[in-house]
Amino acid sequence: MDAILTEGFDAALTLTDHIEHLPDRKRRELAHILQILFAEVERFQSSKLSAKRHAGKILMVLLYGSYGRGDWVEDHLSGYRSDYDLLIVVNSKSFAEEQELWEGIEERLLKEQIAHRIDTPVVPIIHTLADVNDQLSRGRPFFVDIARDGIPLYETPGHPLAQPKPLTAKERRAEAQSYFEQWRQLSEEALKFAQYGLSNGMWRDGAFMLHQATERAYHCALLTLTLYSPKSHRLRILRSQAEEIDHRLIAAWPRDNRFSRRCFELLSRAYVEARYSSKYAISNEELAWLVERVKALQTLVETVCKERLSV
Repeated sequence: MDAILTEGFDAALTLTDHIEHLPDRKRRELAHILQILFAEVERFQSSKLSAKRHAGKILMVLLYGSYGRGDWVEDHLSGYRSDYDLLIVVNSKSFAEEQELWEGIEERLLKEQIAHRIDTPVVPIIHTLADVNDQLSRGRPFFVDIARDGIPLYETPGHPLAQPKPLTAKERRAEAQSYFEQWRQLSEEALKFAQYGLSNGMWRDGAFMLHQATERAYHCALLTLTLYSPKSHRLRILRSQAEEIDHRLIAAWPRDNRFSRRCFELLSRAYVEARYSSKYAISNEELAWLVERVKALQTLVETVCKERLSV
């Protein structure tokens, strides 16, 4: 990947030559997203007294996936649209783990989308440069692909990515097989717990375990297909990552009506709210629909994973 060196954030907004395959409106959107990202970091750090927190820096922002390659999808009939996949590389582990900051940025970007100031959903993942380079040195295909094909929207000089070390086919298959067996079982067990809870009136725990069955199914798919999965409980991020890799997984979650979109939102919120919020509510109809969609997801994940393992 060719480096695009900039002296500051403003320069990043002029890098249109490097995303010339995107329409003007997409370039403007990405510039707006970068503005939000850096403004939110500045706001967060200015509100903190610790000098250590002020030491956190964004080293690069890489656009990867369908918008990086140029094969994004906007299907208005089905409701499916590709996300902007962004890898945000930072300088320290403590900065990467500032959950208040990164979750706040996700919420801000979602609000921009709801207000129609951004049309395309944004899925950021955060890693330190040391972690990215470690992943490259161990041949993790997800990061190898980004290093090869990702487009820098912002990059500071003097922080190169490591040279990837490719895995042998045998090594990759053995690791993928282990992940598949582990996470498929975990997802199936979570669904059993969910169904037991729902059949015995424990709907809060049932909803939470449906979330867990879904999360684990996505970890199964991502780890089997790429040997990497984000350390996230956010289903929207996991779903986007998995669907980007194999579009057949899109079929698990219909998006063409309000009921299905609401159900997925309730499932996503169940990780925290089903356990801790007295205001969380979900109907029996919605729970029954979710059970069937989780089963469909598990079937699709098993299909795509077994197909990859057979190669």
